[in-house]
Amino acid sequence: MSSLGLAQSALASALGAALLSLLLAAYPVWVRRLVFLSLALSGLLAVAGGLQALFTPAQATMLPIGLPWLSMHLRLDALGGFFLLTIGLLVFAVALYSVGYTRKLGKHRSIVSLTIFMSLFIAAMMGVVLADDAYTYMIFWELMSVTSYFLVVFNHEQMSNRKAGFIYLLMAQLGGLLILGAFAVLYAAGSSFEFSTMRTVELTPLWASVAFLLAAFGFGMKAGVVPLHVWLPEAHPAAPSNVSALMSGVMLKVAIFGFLRLVWDLIGLDQSAWWWGALVLAAGSSSAVSGVLLALQQHHLKRLLAYHSVENIGIIAIGMGLGMIFAYFDHPLLAALGLLAALYHTINHALFKGLLFLGAGAVLHATHSNDMEKMGGLIHRMPRTAVLFLVACISISALPPFNGFVSEWLTFQAALMAPQLEGTLLSALIPFSAAMLALAGALAATCFVKVYGIVFLGRARDPVAAEAHEVDGWMQLGMAFPAVLCLLLGVFPTLVLPVLDAVPQLLLQHGLADALHEGGWLWLTPLAGERASYAAPIVILAILAILSISFLVLRRRGGPVRRGPVWSCGFPGVTAQMQYTAVSFSQPLRRIFASVYRPREKYQLANLGHKMLTKRVRYTLHIMDLSWQYVYLPIGKLTLVLTQWVQWLHSRTLNTYLSYSFVTLLIILGLI
Repeated sequence: MSSLGLAQSALASALGAALLSLLLAAYPVWVRRLVFLSLALSGLLAVAGGLQALFTPAQATMLPIGLPWLSMHLRLDALGGFFLLTIGLLVFAVALYSVGYTRKLGKHRSIVSLTIFMSLFIAAMMGVVLADDAYTYMIFWELMSVTSYFLVVFNHEQMSNRKAGFIYLLMAQLGGLLILGAFAVLYAAGSSFEFSTMRTVELTPLWASVAFLLAAFGFGMKAGVVPLHVWLPEAHPAAPSNVSALMSGVMLKVAIFGFLRLVWDLIGLDQSAWWWGALVLAAGSSSAVSGVLLALQQHHLKRLLAYHSVENIGIIAIGMGLGMIFAYFDHPLLAALGLLAALYHTINHALFKGLLFLGAGAVLHATHSNDMEKMGGLIHRMPRTAVLFLVACISISALPPFNGFVSEWLTFQAALMAPQLEGTLLSALIPFSAAMLALAGALAATCFVKVYGIVFLGRARDPVAAEAHEVDGWMQLGMAFPAVLCLLLGVFPTLVLPVLDAVPQLLLQHGLADALHEGGWLWLTPLAGERASYAAPIVILAILAILSISFLVLRRRGGPVRRGPVWSCGFPGVTAQMQYTAVSFSQPLRRIFASVYRPREKYQLANLGHKMLTKRVRYTLHIMDLSWQYVYLPIGKLTLVLTQWVQWLHSRTLNTYLSYSFVTLLIILGLI
């Protein structure tokens, strides 16, 4: 079967899962099993189709549906194949995980609504990747936004979830309008909705920049680029954890795909200006640092992970921005390296962030809470989940030998190999972005030391955490699959990157295949071995050797391990209250970055009748995202003022309305 045929089969399997949920609504247990197994099959078909598309020429077809004068076209090329592969990998893992995760949903109607909207959501993401005209693209894009809204408000009994859903839908629709505007510019120049015609359109510099800005802001909203990210930390905690894994793991990447398709493919970088890449690079740098800084101060586990999605989308944007700048200044190999780094981090982030949200769902499943201050000691109660979650923590912290290190290392190489470019702005911006990437990586590692230590180590801070239990085999299997891939993509990047090189070949007509094969399967050489190289198998062997030698040395000393009571500063016993909390762990960084956080702290002391006899200390902390304070709240106030003014205009007398009509006629006559 052809790659497009496999992709269409994956799409049909996801749609079939939705139909199956609807038809068998009276049998919730069978629905859950059959639907999620159908989605797992859809994921496998998507992986097969995406892999085949990376090795074969593009294929296109026309669907027998649509409007009489406007057909729906599908096409699968290397770019679409890569993102279809990424979607399929995580869909397969989430489908297996969901079999166990949905056992405690309770109401039959809840299970059916979740399976219907999740199936349509997955089908819509695949449809966006396969679309070959603006009409088909926008239909699947809107289907993706609307179905994900219903998944966000799945637990609609809570007011906070309904509010999160409203913010998400508002931002999604505004972003959709901007994307539609970008397509409108291309349609006006080419008089066709088909992508094949749009690729041949020659735009003036002004209209090319207008289309770029519309696409950048539209896709930036969906991807969660600062300051367009405010929906993301609200929606992800509200949605079920398996849905959060899909939204953060692949829905954000569909926005990255849209940006690459519209700007790199349809408009074309040959029509770009130098500041396009600079804008993307600056947005990526600010997102990477802002996301991780805000994540550090969270004690809600899923909200913390949501802010890390902002950080990692920023890292992907840094790679794309570097690629755009190098392409403009005619450095094709460096441009291909920047794009390849962005693509590799795209699939890496899908895997380890999906795994993190699945792990968070397992913790929520066992403790019934997302508040890290109520957790602790879960490594004793959930040892397998703890190991799998640790793999994701190491991966997102960009530590070898896991996959996050490789993609961030490639991004660093693209920035550090940059030649001297024209203009002082770019000469300063690229090193600055590299520094911001390094800072984000260090802060991310700090943050996940906090997460893992507070959640899994120490003692349970709550009776529910003390009685937590390991999740079932389906959920463990769903987490194990991306965990294994995180290790494989970190150890064998030399086998994966040459496959992904088909995408730079398509978009830039240049690739890195020769350089990537220069060191064989062992050494990863982005451009040339004498400039930079990395051997992941050697690194993992060195790590294993150090651990083995340390174990043997300690074992040779002999004697049993002496155990004693934990020192508690002279107090008779150790309690859970003596441990670090999530808030106290991040207090030093809160002091360092106080100008960014602007924390509002409040202390309340309760004593036993004397100020020196303290009974209880209550500490509250509130940190507002500055994007709300300086962007969205002023927009909201301005909107209210304009609304009141319009209301005042609409409440006038009949004579006033006649005056409006008379003035309008005078203006029209004057213009004629």
